Amino acid sequence: MRPLPGPASLTGSAGTARPAGATDPTGPTEATGSAGAPGPTGPAGTPGPADPGDSTTPADPVGLGFAGVHPDDLPDGLVVADATGRVVCFNAAAARVTAVPADRALGLPLDRALPLEDLKGRRWWALTDPYGGLATRSGQPERNLLLPGGREVLVSARYVREHPTGPVRRVVVSLRGTEARRRTERSHAELIATVAHELRSPLTSVKGFTATLLHKWERFTDEQKRLMLETVDADAGRIKRLIAELLDISRIDSGRLEVRRQPVDIAAAVGRHVHAHTTGGQSPDRFFVRIRPQLPPLWADPDKIDQILGNLLENAVRHGEGTVTIEVAPTTAGDGGEEGTEVTVSDEGPGIPEESMSRVFTRFWRGSKRGGTGLGLYIVKGVVEAHGGTITVGRGPRGGAEFRFILPVGTPAHLL
Repeated sequence: MRPLPGPASLTGSAGTARPAGATDPTGPTEATGSAGAPGPTGPAGTPGPADPGDSTTPADPVGLGFAGVHPDDLPDGLVVADATGRVVCFNAAAARVTAVPADRALGLPLDRALPLEDLKGRRWWALTDPYGGLATRSGQPERNLLLPGGREVLVSARYVREHPTGPVRRVVVSLRGTEARRRTERSHAELIATVAHELRSPLTSVKGFTATLLHKWERFTDEQKRLMLETVDADAGRIKRLIAELLDISRIDSGRLEVRRQPVDIAAAVGRHVHAHTTGGQSPDRFFVRIRPQLPPLWADPDKIDQILGNLLENAVRHGEGTVTIEVAPTTAGDGGEEGTEVTVSDEGPGIPEESMSRVFTRFWRGSKRGGTGLGLYIVKGVVEAHGGTITVGRGPRGGAEFRFILPVGTPAHLL
């Protein structure tokens, strides 16, 4: 392993070499090559022929290859070192990420302009040796490295060669801050914490009731046993639904959510969910169901419909007040006026503030009352749209939140 190549004189102070035709207000300068390093010279100091291996041009001083795009326009940090190992490009994003001014970095050896260390404190450029290492290497994949002071930065590098095993003509380094990744990591940590909390409650109930029944079976009446088993069944269903939601999050995010259509009796599905809530302790008077006549046949995924209804009813019961009204009615869906089914779930609570309406269907949104993973409505929107439907949120006739989703008939093409 040998040290980075030696010095070369450079021009320019705005992150790249000065374009052709520009004049230096301080007077004449030494003739330079297209990348800012001294070009070959002929007799009497006249510029010699251009290096055929250098692809840079006056209009493209560091060989970026993007006509009309300045390095400072790029969203990520860009650092380019020439064949001698000196920095010839240090864009504004790189200056922002590293807190090093571009005019100070230009002309420095790459290992001084970017004094990076790995997470074990070893000097990164001494380890990787881009100019003197294996001739078959084409770059470095993105990884976390440390700047002076211990600040993390995401770094990837590309080694530009004339041919696969030729000398390195240019090292192109991309820099990104870790703030976005940190936010994602915090979101994941929050998700894990909330999921653990949501699982703990039903699991505690299941464990408690089953242990009680196993040790004191003879002491309970049949009615008491039935009540305990119904509670265990409801809590097990809650756990199953939570796990299914977590799986659906990954499918929605990756666009792999599958819909298995079959005939669905949505009125019966509403009845099952209302019965589950009343069995779980809610008063039957808390719910009002209105089923309009002449509903069109609905082809949908019954499990996904249960997810939609379960999330909307649980949201109304947990965050709303008063009577929860569920209305199912025929309607038209889509621009073509296709037959469809409209389901409205509303309550009489305080409703959702106007400033929060646009964020209701985003990940980790929660209402004024804490609880839940904050993923339910995000999943509802993804499932409805996977069926070709739409969902909206607004204020109900009695002031509470009102969710309305519309599903097209969805008859499979082979039955039309």
